[in-house]
Amino acid sequence: MSLLEKNIIADPTLAPEGHLKIDWASAHMPVLNEIKKQFQKDQPFKGLKVSICLHLEAKTAYLAKVVQAGGAEVTITGSNPLSTQDDVCAALAEDGITVFAKYNVTPEELKALNIKALESKPDLIIDDGGDFATLLHSECRELGVNLRGGAEETTTGIIRLKALEKEGSLSFPMVAVNDAYCKHLFDNRYGTGQSVFDAINRTTNLVVAGKTVVVVGYGWCGKGVAMRAKGLGATVIVTEVDAIKAVEAYMDGFAVMPMQEAAKHGDMFITVTGNRSVIHGEHYKVMKNGAILSNAGHFDVEVNKVDLAAMSTGKRTVRHNIEEFKMEDGRSIYLLADGRLVNLGAGDGHPAEIMDMTFALQALSLRYVNEQFQSLGSKVVNVPYELDEQVARLKLESLGFGIDKLSPEQIAYLDSWNS
Repeated sequence: MSLLEKNIIADPTLAPEGHLKIDWASAHMPVLNEIKKQFQKDQPFKGLKVSICLHLEAKTAYLAKVVQAGGAEVTITGSNPLSTQDDVCAALAEDGITVFAKYNVTPEELKALNIKALESKPDLIIDDGGDFATLLHSECRELGVNLRGGAEETTTGIIRLKALEKEGSLSFPMVAVNDAYCKHLFDNRYGTGQSVFDAINRTTNLVVAGKTVVVVGYGWCGKGVAMRAKGLGATVIVTEVDAIKAVEAYMDGFAVMPMQEAAKHGDMFITVTGNRSVIHGEHYKVMKNGAILSNAGHFDVEVNKVDLAAMSTGKRTVRHNIEEFKMEDGRSIYLLADGRLVNLGAGDGHPAEIMDMTFALQALSLRYVNEQFQSLGSKVVNVPYELDEQVARLKLESLGFGIDKLSPEQIAYLDSWNS
């Protein structure tokens, strides 16, 4: 059977390029390499089917190979049409992983590919943005008949899962990987901060220094974006709906104001809220000529594209991944990567060393839910602290660093109330 008969991919001849990308990523993922050795020895997923829905690029591909090394029959699909890399898909297919993914498919095609990845009736899933979970709780319920549970990568996905849990509809346990310390402290902050500007800079070829960057949302991702914008020499404005986070942004040295006011000042806008229409029609009316809009949230709903199109007299592609919208008064507003996740839609995503920790958490969480699913119940589950700490210790070991340990006397002191 040919690769194209078993998989849905663009071009199997691209596999050599894909292998080079995966090899480069794996060479910079020492924590995941150590977990792969454990999995090869213990075979925690032997005889099980695992379906994965993630941004399908080299680092994700290596996670799939680590799960495969643990004995699983792995199927993978993409969570975003612009982040799928066809050469990586071809390489995975050549390595015996079933792949249903192509670059730049339509939303309808993406959904169909996601459904194909669930048709194996998996025992375990790794999800991104709750895409699998949504299908398994709606039109594809019958495909979850064997499902023991899974792990969720993103803030957006956890919001959707908790909504299902709140209404009593969640039908299997899901580990909230995004909420683990080694995820949000490092991936969301340092990973997002760097990868967003990697993508913006390579796409626009413009300087950041001297510009005013509006960061929409000051969660962990927003903190990272604002920190990197400041480091690149920008003036940073933060917009928020949470008073505590707004004060935090102020204390961190950033201007804080409502979006309607920030829209007048911004040269670059980066949305990181997980919510919809946080930049919309009223904001476009007051934006500068040449304003650049980008989104670093999971779905392409944060920048309201319907309003932007309705208010413009026409649009054109001026560079790869840059659309110019011409306003009636002659101003130009630019949208990057069709409003999709810019760091993957217009770049290669987070650095390998960052995703090493995140995907180590994914792999260990998947093993955890497989071992404990009968006692976890149908709910959103936190990553056990022991797994979080294990990943951090493996990271320190890979860096050649050591840390102190509490003495018995110190432990006793901390455990007492009258010392």
